[in-house]
Amino acid sequence: MARKKPDTASAEPRGGGHLMTKVTQLGGRAFARLLKEAGIDDINPGQGRILYCLWKREGIPIKELSQATGLEKSTLSIMLDRLDEEGKITRERDEKDRRATIVRLSPSCRKRQDAFARVSDEMNRMYYEGFAEDEIDRFESYLSRILANLERREAESRQ
Repeated sequence: MARKKPDTASAEPRGGGHLMTKVTQLGGRAFARLLKEAGIDDINPGQGRILYCLWKREGIPIKELSQATGLEKSTLSIMLDRLDEEGKITRERDEKDRRATIVRLSPSCRKRQDAFARVSDEMNRMYYEGFAEDEIDRFESYLSRILANLERREAESRQ
């Protein structure tokens, strides 16, 4: 049965944003715990997001990495400095565009990809426990729509 659209003047406020914040916080703690259990205790969830993008596609310009991770360039630069200091990544000038910097995984970090993938798979199992495939598809499509709404508003605010 379809839900009736609430009268906005008298409706209870929606709690989706609060729920997403709680999911993010609890998910981050669970992810950190799983990383530690897998012997990857020197990568925090924020760094994991960056490394995950680099494991999926090697040699990404910082601008694309910022878009892929959702991190502002200034925040990303600070995190990349630390990853570079720890020997997890390297940065080099793009030969095609000298203004751009390409980020790559270090060989030692590349070797940890399988362990990190197992942790990511476990997180997905945890998130979707008890969900049917069609429920997951619908949920992810809703999240994609929410993300598109937020990205559109952010782009509008920059104009």
